[in-house]
Amino acid sequence: MSEVSNNKQAKLSPHLASPSEATLSQTNELDGLRLSPHFTLGELTKTSYHTLDGNIPSRVSIENLKRICGWLEILRERYNRKYGDTGGEVPVIINSGYRSEEVNRKCGGAKGSNHLTGCAVDIRCLGPEQMIRYACLLLDTADENGWVFDELIQEKRGSTYWIHFAVRPKDNRRKILFDCR
Repeated sequence: MSEVSNNKQAKLSPHLASPSEATLSQTNELDGLRLSPHFTLGELTKTSYHTLDGNIPSRVSIENLKRICGWLEILRERYNRKYGDTGGEVPVIINSGYRSEEVNRKCGGAKGSNHLTGCAVDIRCLGPEQMIRYACLLLDTADENGWVFDELIQEKRGSTYWIHFAVRPKDNRRKILFDCR
């Protein structure tokens, strides 16, 4: 399935249809700063909430985002290898990454959220099947490499599915939950 048809299915803006091309849109001054081959700082800091702080992460938070991008790159590669369509690569789309205190408060995030330190991302899923496949691939990555993560939470609200995935520099708990209301 092509990125454009994925965009139509998920009802995304053209900017989000192809995260690997985020630098072309220049909708955010952070878009051009690459954290990994397929993910930019702009993607991992985007928010619909307008704040005085601009949702700009610290250097430590940026390093945390880079760490999680390593996982996202593997997820993208493995998903496309196993389930990709001949029409092009399926991007991994991030709903939310780093959040400043102000953004976290406005969106109703938890007080001690891993998003506040750049240690968490919410990964958009097109439905329950993709959510389960993403979760399995992330768990396989952890097991095969001896890596640890803090949280892998499969979430659903209405008809919207996503995975909250967090990796801390230390003290990871390997917390796995389903929150499908």
